Parts: sequence; C-alpha cells; structure tokens
Amino acid sequence: MDLQTIFAEFVGPNIVYLLLAAFIIICIMAGVRIVPQSEKYVVERLGRLKSVLGPGINFIVPFLDKVRHKVSILERQLPNMTQDAITSDNVLVQVETSVFYRIIEPEKTVYRIRDVDGAISTTVAGIVRSEIGRMELDQVQANRSSLIAAVREQVAQQVDDWGIEVTRAEILDVNLDAATRSAMLQQLNAERARRALVTEAEGKKRAVELQADADLYSAEQEAKARRVSADAEAYATQVVAVAIAENGLEAAQYQVALKQVEALNALGAGEGKQTIVLPANALEAFGNAFNMLKGKS
Repeated sequence: MDLQTIFAEFVGPNIVYLLLAAFIIICIMAGVRIVPQSEKYVVERLGRLKSVLGPGINFIVPFLDKVRHKVSILERQLPNMTQDAITSDNVLVQVETSVFYRIIEPEKTVYRIRDVDGAISTTVAGIVRSEIGRMELDQVQANRSSLIAAVREQVAQQVDDWGIEVTRAEILDVNLDAATRSAMLQQLNAERARRALVTEAEGKKRAVELQADADLYSAEQEAKARRVSADAEAYATQVVAVAIAENGLEAAQYQVALKQVEALNALGAGEGKQTIVLPANALEAFGNAFNMLKGKS
C-alpha cells in the first residue's frame, strides 16, 4: 500500500475527530495565560474591560477574551527633572527632582491616562513650584526634608486616580544663578566678619570683668587683713587696759620701762657698736624699772 491508500483508510473516517481534537487543543492554548510575577495582564471581552490577571496560571474564554495590555508592576524611576521656581523673596532657583513609582491598579493606568511618565513629571513640577513659592530661600535650604515630605504627599494624592503609588520623591539639589550665589557669598563673608568682631569684643569684655573681679578680690583680702590687724591691736589695747584696771598705773609703767631696757640691750648687742650713746633719761628708765621690780618682789 502506498501512503495515499493508508491515509484514505485510517484518516479519512476519523477526520472529524482529528479536527475536533485540534480545536480543543487550540482552545486550551488560547484559554490559558501564564502571567510572570512582575506583570499583570489587562483582559478585554469584546472591547470592554473584563478582568486583570495576576501572576500565575489564569484562564480566559478563548476567542472572546483577549489580553490587551501587559503591564509591569516593578518600581520605576522617572528621569531626573529640573524645573525653575521662584521663592517668596523673589529668588530664582533650579530644583532637581527624582520620582519613583509603581503601578498597583493597571486597569486605571491603562484607561485613565495615556502618558504616565509625562503626567507624573508635570504634576511634580507644579507641586514643587507651588511649595517653593511659599518659602524663602533660607527656608528652602534649611527645611529640605519637610519640602520633600510635602511634595511626596501631594504627588501621591494627585496620582491616586491613575492607579499609581509614588514610593519615593526626592529633591536632589537646589541651584542658584551666578548673581544670587555672589550675593550670598558676600553676605556670608560679612556675617563671618561680624561674628569675629563680636567674639573679639566679648573677649575684651570678659577680660575687663575678670580684671575687675581680681581687683575686687584683692581689695577684699586687704580689707580683711586690715580688719584682722585692727582686731589684734584692739585686743592688745584691751589686755593692757584690763591689766591697768587690775594692777594700777604702776604695772603699765613697769611694762614701758622693760621695753626701754630691752631696746637698749638690742642696740648694744649689734656688731661694731661697743660705744653706745644713751639719751638723757635712759638711766632714769633703768632706775624706774629697778625700783618697780624691787617693789614687786
């Protein structure tokens, strides 16, 4: 038998079953969709949204349902954008921003917005200009974190209707024109000079205060010393007064005579002073002292 005869005997009567089997295989292949982990499929039925297929094995109705859009759900980064903005004190700045986002509802992204990246870029630019317009230049430089938080919050609210989640929005740099930079540099140098003068003046003031404190302390110590000396003299006077009151005037005269004798002895004890010139009343002092001593004994 030739091949034509074999085909006619075996295939001919079963052609219907073979075609039916082929149709079933084609339907199965057309009805099964395996979606990768990083994507979601948007399915339409006769031109209308039917469903969104998630990662894994999914089944659709062959020939009626069709996968129209394959959307990546990975996080995306927009190209860095630079836009001009004017602060509340009329300073022109150039702000460089970067935005990260991901699609969480593909059906909204597909049917509500045509150019996602362009729409987000325009939204971010408008929000940045609006926020910077409320701040002065110094506030923009000092409160960058709060500015970033405000931009991120407003961008997230604006893109919510597009099925997009903004994961990060960063302000990378705030640049100034040459004239503004020069003016700020002059202001910075003037501020540094002012601080140096203030520091020097405060140093001199502190030195004067310390010197005044030292003088005051010295005066206080000298006054204390004088007061102690005066107290000692007053005490000695008081002792003499008590002695006079208790022993009479002769005791005082006796003490004076003894002091005179001690003074004469000290004068004669020095070297090269063998010849002593005595005052006229010196002998009288000796006599008085001797008489008093004799009287006490």
